Amino acid sequence: MDGKAKARSGGEVDLWSDIIGASDQPSTNAPLIQPVYQRRRRTSHPTPSDSDHPLLLQPTNSNRLSFAAANNKRISWNRSLSIRGRISIAVAPCLANQPQQKQPRRRGKPPVPKGKAAEQSSFDKERAYFQEVDAFELLEESPSPKHFGTWATGNQTVTDPIPHVSSRLEKWLFSKKINFSCGPSTTLSKILETPAAPMDPIYNSGLDLSSVKTPEKFSPVSVIDADQGCEDIDAAIRKLSLASKSTSSHLDRIDPFTALLGICEQPEPMKFLDLFSKYCAPESIAKIGEGTYGEAFRAGNTVCKIVPFDGDFPVNGELQKKSEELLEEAVLSQVLNSLREFEKNDSNACTTFIETIDLKVCQGSYDAALIRAWEKWDEKNGSENDHPKEFPEKQRYLVFVLQHGGKDLESFVLENFDEARSLLVQVTAALAVAEAAYEFEHRDLHWGNLLLSRNGSVTVKFVLEGKQISFRTYGLSVSIIDFTLSRINTGENILFLDLSQDPYLFKGPKGDKQSETYRKMKEVTEDHWEGSFPRTNVLWLVYLVDILLLKKTYVRCSKNERDMRSLKKRLDKYDSAKEAILDPFFEDLFVNN
Repeated sequence: MDGKAKARSGGEVDLWSDIIGASDQPSTNAPLIQPVYQRRRRTSHPTPSDSDHPLLLQPTNSNRLSFAAANNKRISWNRSLSIRGRISIAVAPCLANQPQQKQPRRRGKPPVPKGKAAEQSSFDKERAYFQEVDAFELLEESPSPKHFGTWATGNQTVTDPIPHVSSRLEKWLFSKKINFSCGPSTTLSKILETPAAPMDPIYNSGLDLSSVKTPEKFSPVSVIDADQGCEDIDAAIRKLSLASKSTSSHLDRIDPFTALLGICEQPEPMKFLDLFSKYCAPESIAKIGEGTYGEAFRAGNTVCKIVPFDGDFPVNGELQKKSEELLEEAVLSQVLNSLREFEKNDSNACTTFIETIDLKVCQGSYDAALIRAWEKWDEKNGSENDHPKEFPEKQRYLVFVLQHGGKDLESFVLENFDEARSLLVQVTAALAVAEAAYEFEHRDLHWGNLLLSRNGSVTVKFVLEGKQISFRTYGLSVSIIDFTLSRINTGENILFLDLSQDPYLFKGPKGDKQSETYRKMKEVTEDHWEGSFPRTNVLWLVYLVDILLLKKTYVRCSKNERDMRSLKKRLDKYDSAKEAILDPFFEDLFVNN
């Protein structure tokens, strides 16, 4: 009995038997319908646990193609076949006119009709098709990120090696080689604003401050001639002075040690006692501090920082500095000295950076007076440095004779919130002036590199981009010291320390404010330390706010702390100290001249 007869007799309809029976009878007139399978949808209502699932609450669209990104998409074979826009032969029209079929006990596939074994479904063709589609999409959308300089576009592949230069030049050179065009680049000319002028005046006759130019007065230099071919690009880049390694480009012509003697205006090194006797009696010498690279002694009203260099053995666990490194720091110190001359600087001036009174190269053993001062300090404080007796007689030293700026912030006792504000405004204004004058970045402004004293002054004066401004000090005087890690553009050269060569600097304890600031600087500079990134100055201002909130004790109220935390949040939006000095936190410290 067929399906129609069963319907007429009121019997139960077996739809699957009806479909299979119809397929066994050949028909020449009826169109051939190919079945397409999809997952069976449940008719029962979801359980409470099912309805809570976020994926089950989303409606499905069975006829939309998926254009998801390659890295988020699933393998095509795992997609439901219904998303390809095909229509199932589900017999929904018939169900409206037929009695409801009993639910099978199994909740999976429909019951298998008796007398005929179900054939295993095969989707080999579909599988092969989707795998081919996936392979094609991955080839087009996902060039390998592991091989820089190799980019697959059709049958064209560029594999020329890219020289190790700054990232901006790498991108420019790469685009030139991809496009096979070697015309002049106006973009490159705009970013190269440091002329490749030699530093000979500094070597020959000391630092000529009259020749120092501010970065705003630079003119772009022409880099690539229009007639230059692709084969000459690498040679042209080697001639560029985007970020001069300062003295390293001149070492072929002059010995760095000789240059350092020239900066110090010395024909040869001198003895320690000859230098210290200029400032005090030998018996009054006292050690006042120490660092990884040197010792600090008080001599009268000055502080002498002694740094050993050019030795072939470690000092205090670190390799000794070389002449070229100290040459950079010496030049940088003297350039910042020029900011103190208000009568000569009508554009930018301040007195906050420590004054370098003298620079001298010494050679030989520590004198007895220095040894006594060192051992006395060791007995009281416990030195972490090597005993100076261990140095050989031929050891060289550079001595920075500096103004006595007082105690460092770590040991200085602040009295009230006004002094804390005075500290912040003086440091911010000084960094802003140095940024404007020389693109200066300190890059190591921890609380040991800020000296404080009370001198009874009421205000402190600055000149920022031609405008004279003054701030209340509440009697506090601030001096910024130690320019070992600093970066500056003198107008002739860019002096900086390549911190990418010192990976341990960025491996300090997690959560430590100083260590975290080094790591944030690395993120800002992307490890290209020759460039100008005034945002690094702001990072150290944020560090100082944290120190004043967490490490220093002084008279303050809850409103004072809220104001300082608000300042910290606003500092995150500034890209330079020049922007930060305009913050409302400093408004009532400003004094009209």
